[in-house]
Amino acid sequence: MISESLEKYISNIPKTELHLHIEGSFEPELMFEIARRNNINIRFKTVEELRKAYQFGNLQDFLDIYYDGANVLIHEQDFYDLTMAYFRKCKENNVVHTEIFADPQTHLSRGVKMETIINGITRAREDAERELGISSYLIICFLRHLDEDSAIETLEEALNYKNEIIGVGLDSSEVGNHPEKFKRVFARAKEEDFRLVAHAGEEGPSEYIWGALRELNVSRIDHGIRCMNDEGLIDYLAENQVPLTVCPLSNLKLQVVKNLSHHPLKEMLNNGLLAMINSDDPAYFGGYVNENFLQTAEALNLSEEDILQLAKNSFKASFLPE
Repeated sequence: MISESLEKYISNIPKTELHLHIEGSFEPELMFEIARRNNINIRFKTVEELRKAYQFGNLQDFLDIYYDGANVLIHEQDFYDLTMAYFRKCKENNVVHTEIFADPQTHLSRGVKMETIINGITRAREDAERELGISSYLIICFLRHLDEDSAIETLEEALNYKNEIIGVGLDSSEVGNHPEKFKRVFARAKEEDFRLVAHAGEEGPSEYIWGALRELNVSRIDHGIRCMNDEGLIDYLAENQVPLTVCPLSNLKLQVVKNLSHHPLKEMLNNGLLAMINSDDPAYFGGYVNENFLQTAEALNLSEEDILQLAKNSFKASFLPE
């Protein structure tokens, strides 16, 4: 049990969140509300039944339900409502800046237009900055289980909204989809001056982290906890201060770690790695940023100094100007 003073410290300290899938912040209540609004049937009858389904054996179990939920998003207002709901959670968690992932291919394949997705999210971002004082950037991610041609098409379409997008990322099923599969599309994104990030080393091995760094030239690794299996990689990441956007409750929920007390985050800090805490898909994984901090602090016996370092790392790793 963590002390009341540390709990208060976690609650009060300002944070950034750098690993958040907007579709993964879709709370069941809002999902049902938007499904009713759009006359879409979902395979769960009640909010309670849907929440009970949030028991995942691996990443794919989660993705199956994640894509089900995304299917109810049709109109610009849907994307706005989803994004504003997340920003309200940011306010509760004292997240003052966030860099949101969105998965356009998930929606484009259903006939939803890029304009609909980007405009809904952008309108919410503008309102959140004005009304809640929260700044944000948008990163579009390519789905790695699809082919690179689909990613290239998505990027070319996204160029029409370049002012609203700061970077590109890579997510979805990791194992069997090596980063080098997306070498051309990341090279194209770099030509357009997008910031580059990629999921690597969550379920996939440390070689995927090397691949994201060497083949895709990313400046930030999402997850990255498998780096701890490779001493040469640990040294490289520490020396170059490559950010690692760690998501403890996600790792626990997807059984990447069997118990939070076995999570490598504290060891990562001890090795001088630029790691920080994020919530990933909080509606599905049992908690937003503060809950990730609280449960991880309790499991790993983190100190106030550790919490401060993690918060500092999140600002340092962000794409905010100096």
